[in-house]
Amino acid sequence: MSQWLFDLGNSRLKCAPLDAAGELGEVRALGHDESAFVERLRECLPDRADSACLASVASPALTAAVLDALVSRFRRISIARTQRRFAGVRIAYAEPAKLGVDRFLALLAARARGAGPWLVAGVGTALTVDLLDADGNHRGGRIAPSPRLMREALQRAAAQLPAQGGDYVEFAADTADALASGCDGAAVALVERSLRLAREELGAAPRLLLHGGGGEALRAWLPQAEPAPSLVLQGLAIWARAGRDRSDPPSTRSP
Repeated sequence: MSQWLFDLGNSRLKCAPLDAAGELGEVRALGHDESAFVERLRECLPDRADSACLASVASPALTAAVLDALVSRFRRISIARTQRRFAGVRIAYAEPAKLGVDRFLALLAARARGAGPWLVAGVGTALTVDLLDADGNHRGGRIAPSPRLMREALQRAAAQLPAQGGDYVEFAADTADALASGCDGAAVALVERSLRLAREELGAAPRLLLHGGGGEALRAWLPQAEPAPSLVLQGLAIWARAGRDRSDPPSTRSP
């Protein structure tokens, strides 16, 4: 059985084949703000395969465009949804469907790494922070703008402020460095505060997982973080394996 996984975020799509043992193959990433995105996606796909699993937090229009591309290549398409209980994880939200599926899958992947507690920080378009205790209970989380989004928002409000560039320094002596230091520093401070309060709440220090396209840029100031760039895809692999074992994934669309 040939199976592929697709993680469609707000800025890019990541995909990888899943081998017979349920392990991720080579991960590819495509920015969907690029021209000819769907055509580039088609170039990455196999000519024909058994099944695809899609997790999307993108707009309905973009999700539909990706599904249309997948329908031409895969016999069956499964769409991952957040569930209250799955693979040893229990979601804190009273309405689990309101928790982004990317955050849900990242929690599954954290749980699969071994005993917690875990603090899972994703840095993409948004900065998300979720706490998972040692028993697999999601204790809730936070959502904030990522450093990139902060920079873009500032430029939209004040065109003279550059959206890129600058270096992190504690007290900057020019505008570009001050922007980089302020926006990166705000993200780091939120993660550090979450770590401190999680330790107080749980009585044990959680391990920090850092994922998403912007995660690498923050690692220098979060040395305790464990990099996990493909964490959402790893969680999607867990979801896909569960569906394979049942031979009936939770949500399926057939071409």
